[in-house]
Amino acid sequence: MQTISDVMTRDVQTISPQDTVRHAAQMMDELNVGAIPVCDGAKLVGMITDRDITVRSVAAGQQPDATRVSDVMSTDVRTCFSSQAVDEVMEQMGDVQIRRVPVLDQQSHQLIGIVSLGDLAAKHAAEVDRTLEEISTPAAPDRSQLH
Repeated sequence: MQTISDVMTRDVQTISPQDTVRHAAQMMDELNVGAIPVCDGAKLVGMITDRDITVRSVAAGQQPDATRVSDVMSTDVRTCFSSQAVDEVMEQMGDVQIRRVPVLDQQSHQLIGIVSLGDLAAKHAAEVDRTLEEISTPAAPDRSQLH
């Protein structure tokens, strides 16, 4: 059984919740990534994505130098453990439609890496295709309010 430890990216850069949105965007540009784990000390407290910056900050007219990462980050972060099976994590990614999952150490619960669809693609092409299809399937619109 292949585990997340076998495929994850290790040396993950993090950002503080007190950092500015501008700093987060600059880090994303420098690292060529679309998401950065947010850590308060050693504890994972959220993720900030390029979409969080665009939708929650820029679209709301917030100033990037005056807006903190904590104001726009996603706090409901799905995580996995390095010892989990790759297939299990890929299934979870498809179920909740996410492309990246922070990896925690099972004992300390500290961030030790991140796993993305890109990390999985080379070794699990067929499963990644299925997971990507699940992630990319649009949700049906909520029509419950219509009469």
